[in-house]
Amino acid sequence: MNTVHVKNITIGEGIPKICVPIVAPSGDAILKEARRFAGLPVDLVEWRLDWFDGRFDLDETRRLLAGLREVLGDKPLLATFRTFAEGGACEKTGPGHYENLVRSAVDSGCADLVDVELAAGAGFLADLIPHAHDRGVKVILSYHNFSRTPELSAMLDILARMEQSGGDILKIAVMPQSPEDVLTLLSATSQARTRFTRPVVTMSMAGMGVISRLSGEIFGSALTFGSAGQASAPGQIGVEELRGVLELLHKSL
Repeated sequence: MNTVHVKNITIGEGIPKICVPIVAPSGDAILKEARRFAGLPVDLVEWRLDWFDGRFDLDETRRLLAGLREVLGDKPLLATFRTFAEGGACEKTGPGHYENLVRSAVDSGCADLVDVELAAGAGFLADLIPHAHDRGVKVILSYHNFSRTPELSAMLDILARMEQSGGDILKIAVMPQSPEDVLTLLSATSQARTRFTRPVVTMSMAGMGVISRLSGEIFGSALTFGSAGQASAPGQIGVEELRGVLELLHKSL
């Protein structure tokens, strides 16, 4: 599996890297959250723009990206606008809002990575991904299903489409309805590790799927999401507990 280097971390080798989301409504609250991460075992930080009250003011989002860049220092910054259809906090978006926000984050010079949903469409991806790479920004292509877990073959097909589209990191998050669903997700992760050349990030959500957030080094998920306050998705656990388990598993391998 290839690795992705972002600032001082390498995604795709060793212990899965811990990403913590910032989900806050105001600029002051967003920067306050970011300052808390200095003493926590956090590898990279995700700003969830869909939670921000001023999300559609591009000047304001760029200002906050610059503020986050200054506060976070060497910690990589991932900019994400999650659509409502894939679990985001903003139900109403106008034509072009999603595309404009993603482009603005890429062009800000402050984000090290951007999350782009595979559902954004082949045309947008074909235009955006090379542009992001020209700006030195890595692209996480993502798929989220908050109602169920697709079949194994379907998840592998989704990851294949992501790799073919040029994503640097391939991410799937799904909702389990049974323990067997969790096993299906883990099986897809294990197969993806040898089938694809890009780092894969997978998770089975909610309490039933928490094992998938802990066992990435065993099955092949390169990144895991933890919380340092309000969680951005069901099943996230605190970063200090998460780090302890990841290190325990690493020592046993």
